[in-house]
Amino acid sequence: MEPFLQVKNLSHIYSVGTPFEHVALKDVSFCVERGEFVGVIGHTGSGKSTLMQHLNSLLKPTAGEILLDGRNIWSDKKYTRQCRFRVGLVFQYPEYQLFEETVYKDIAFGPKNMGLPSEEIDRRVREAAQIVGLSETQLEVSPFDLSGGQKRRVAIAGVIAMEPEILILDEPTAGLDPEGREDILKKIDNYRQLKGATIMMVSHSMGDVARFAQRLLVMNDATLAMDAAPIEVFQHAQQLLDMGLDIPQVTRVFLQLQNMGLPVQQVYTMEQAVGELRRLKEGNAHA
Repeated sequence: MEPFLQVKNLSHIYSVGTPFEHVALKDVSFCVERGEFVGVIGHTGSGKSTLMQHLNSLLKPTAGEILLDGRNIWSDKKYTRQCRFRVGLVFQYPEYQLFEETVYKDIAFGPKNMGLPSEEIDRRVREAAQIVGLSETQLEVSPFDLSGGQKRRVAIAGVIAMEPEILILDEPTAGLDPEGREDILKKIDNYRQLKGATIMMVSHSMGDVARFAQRLLVMNDATLAMDAAPIEVFQHAQQLLDMGLDIPQVTRVFLQLQNMGLPVQQVYTMEQAVGELRRLKEGNAHA
């Protein structure tokens, strides 16, 4: 059976044949299944955002192909347009793209472009608002009267209202406080579970991807350096640091404990850390 989303030998070169020629992606291949939560990490300029824009058909490959349900997304114009609705992309700081006079109209913009009937648009707007935690009364206010975190929710709701099968988010928690970050991430994961959608999230926060992602794609200098579960990726902590990436703070602490000679396993979330310390304490109690 064909994978849901398949990236095959994807390469992208900007400004080909000019002095500004730049290789942004080089022979990248991976598959993603329905319902997965995939984190995408890498240093600035590693190719993360270029990769995400290919998945939404915003950029055309220099070489290689992207298959959705086994079909090349560039196979014909009609299918390319369909894929742009099936794969929703939330850019970094999406609140700067809000422009309508009410929150309702902003969230409705995408579904209107899909040519849906007004009753269906209304259902989607209200459901998307509910998923991201916006109230009915907030739908009638100007998006510019909202806080930064609430604007971010409006922008994400605008993409969710198109009910994409793949939701791509480029740094969705950038600039938010810890409470706001946690809340947005939980709501994104709730959408995944509610709709069976695939989530692909670019993030510089190792803590965020460690907690929510089931798989991590690690980009390094235009290539895919790793593709594995977080527990496997963070076992290569030194390699990640050498790539200019951070690692979860708790992983850093446990690396230090290992260096001090304590018999602890590697962890990457607070829950794992608590369990590991409890195991260590119980082991000492029985010694």
